[in-house]
Amino acid sequence: MLGALTLAGCATNPVTGKSELSLISESDEIALGQQGKQDVARTIGLVNDQALQSYVASLGAMIGPSSERPNLPWSYQVVDDPSVNAFALPGGPVFVTRGLLSYATSEAELVSVLGHETGHITHKHQVHEMSRQQLASLALGVGMIVRPELQAFGNLASGALGVLFLKFSRQQETEADDLGFKYMLKAGYDPREMAEMFKTLARISDASGAKTPNWLSTHPDPGNRVQMTEQRIAGNNVPTEGLKVNREEYLQHLDGMVFGEDPRNGYFRSTVFYHPTLRFRFDFPSGWSTQNSADQVVAMSSAQDAVVVLSSGGNTSASQALGAFLGQQGISGRPTSTNSINGLPAAVAQFTAQTDQAALAGWVAFVELDGALYRLLGYTTSDRMNSYDAMLRQSLGSFQRLTDPAALNVRPQRVRLVRLARAMTLTAFNQAYPSVIPIAQLAVVNGVDPNVTLPAGRSVKRIVVE
Repeated sequence: MLGALTLAGCATNPVTGKSELSLISESDEIALGQQGKQDVARTIGLVNDQALQSYVASLGAMIGPSSERPNLPWSYQVVDDPSVNAFALPGGPVFVTRGLLSYATSEAELVSVLGHETGHITHKHQVHEMSRQQLASLALGVGMIVRPELQAFGNLASGALGVLFLKFSRQQETEADDLGFKYMLKAGYDPREMAEMFKTLARISDASGAKTPNWLSTHPDPGNRVQMTEQRIAGNNVPTEGLKVNREEYLQHLDGMVFGEDPRNGYFRSTVFYHPTLRFRFDFPSGWSTQNSADQVVAMSSAQDAVVVLSSGGNTSASQALGAFLGQQGISGRPTSTNSINGLPAAVAQFTAQTDQAALAGWVAFVELDGALYRLLGYTTSDRMNSYDAMLRQSLGSFQRLTDPAALNVRPQRVRLVRLARAMTLTAFNQAYPSVIPIAQLAVVNGVDPNVTLPAGRSVKRIVVE
């Protein structure tokens, strides 16, 4: 049966022209990508700089629409994430992070990244991996019919398959590099800058204090990719003179951009979360792992059996929101308090919930502050509630208005440009124009060695807090 489905689910690859596994239609591929695009904007968030977004979109417009799949709804956007990364979704959406932009040093370098991610889509790598996942899930279902004792592990195995197959193979990454090289050359850019981007990724990996790029966890070694890029240039007899690099034009778009984590979007000191823009603080349980995203802040116990979540509570009053929460199917509970929390209007309840996986128990609170409503949710499995009860109540009761001037006035690090009036090394530059990051990291940000002499007239990045 699986063999028959595999034969029936084949399609022609638009890059190679060969038949390959494809259980997902192009319309479904596009729909998945568009839904994912909305999820990215909601959970990660886009950089709020229309000029920068338009600039990156204009570069992408030279690549996707002239690729092997010109009719896809291509889009190229910058996500507000400090990590050095880029990713593509099925059917057209491509994203680069703010962190990657801050480390790239030319327009051609950025185009090489956009081309690489475009290559994943044109080569239908996501479609291939999702098709494999569907086929494997079907095989798992057949196995559970044959061996009913496997039923209990169905959800776990399906989740593991998702993680396994969403990672691209080294071959697929190389294919995306090949296409990125092809696309940037077609758009008139110097392909040697692709090698420079790979060198920067390698420097980030080695530099003390720098954030290791997510690319390095699944992509081929950057050093090998430098060599392969050089081989592509030699093998294609590419005359690189006169091709675009656009270093200065690119750097001008970075001037003033936030570098690293943006504390104005909320930040942690240990497990205390501060949000200077929304003017509140919240204490998560001590020792728990934490994560801040665009739509919620989450903490998980070290045993991974309890969770506290801070998120928006909607547009109603605290009491109305609590009533709606308790009215959901599968949730039982009743309001236990309408007393304020640290002087803020609030509504609190203890609840139980039944899910397919386990019976849960916990506390929920809705708190009003400056016209906004926040939901504070802490829960665990019912059999662990006695162990976590006091901890969850203490955490939910900590929400309060932020009044500490130092916390309210915290400022992000930013990229600033200085045009050199005379030639100097980066070490000398850093002495004349100090940065708040180590010299080794500053060298990576500028793509140079600290002792290399930089020519007069060149724009150099520095990282400052203003």
